[in-house]
Amino acid sequence: MNLSQSGRALAGKVALITGATGGIGRATAELFAREGARLIVTDVAQGAVDELAARLATEGVDVVGARLDVSSAENWSEIIDLTRRRFDRLDVLVNLAGIVDWPGIEDTTQDAWDRVIAVNQTGTWLGMKTAMPLLRASGNASVVNTSSVLGLVGSGAAAAYQASKGAVRLLTKTAAVEYATRGVRVNSVHPGVIATPMIQDLLDEQGDEQSDIVRTPMRRAGVPAEVASVMLFLASDGSSYVTGAELVVDGGLTAY
Repeated sequence: MNLSQSGRALAGKVALITGATGGIGRATAELFAREGARLIVTDVAQGAVDELAARLATEGVDVVGARLDVSSAENWSEIIDLTRRRFDRLDVLVNLAGIVDWPGIEDTTQDAWDRVIAVNQTGTWLGMKTAMPLLRASGNASVVNTSSVLGLVGSGAAAAYQASKGAVRLLTKTAAVEYATRGVRVNSVHPGVIATPMIQDLLDEQGDEQSDIVRTPMRRAGVPAEVASVMLFLASDGSSYVTGAELVVDGGLTAY
């Protein structure tokens, strides 16, 4: 890896990424590293976090990996304390951690509902709440929250997931207004059908028809790197006048 900082979009910035070992999370961490960021990579799976951090470190990245259950306020406090001790600043927070449950209204259990809301919705709020003092101190910070096209339109399924992602969309907008003059921009990214482990089972179930892909005007699934590039734009100073926005990365799925 070329460690020269010249021309790199995140040179000098410290970025914390949740869900960093998943498809989009890993692609985002790798892209941010190439663009000069110092990183805190987190996920609920300790082994996967350690592997990712170790690999990035061998490439010359200033990185620390840590386990984080985003639904835990105590875990969040520990991660922000770690960030403060290691880097003494935070410029970018990417809330990527998320889980999905596919049943509709009647078939969703209370336990499943509570868990999805805890991770996707409460976890995003806890991340912003806990990290905001460090982000505000940066004076030029960015929060990127991960919603979904299912936070914009209905599907007739995935009741808990859709509720959580819709909440992330509006939580992002209210945070953007609250911090617009306080040095923190807040935006959301809304992926469509992206070829990640989270949705691969669903695509496999659809078989050759793969109706979600057929309904996508570009007639293909996206890849994690295509979402990561949008995360990079929002994290960088290139989006300095963008806050409260929802950037859709869906191959045209919601254009109908």
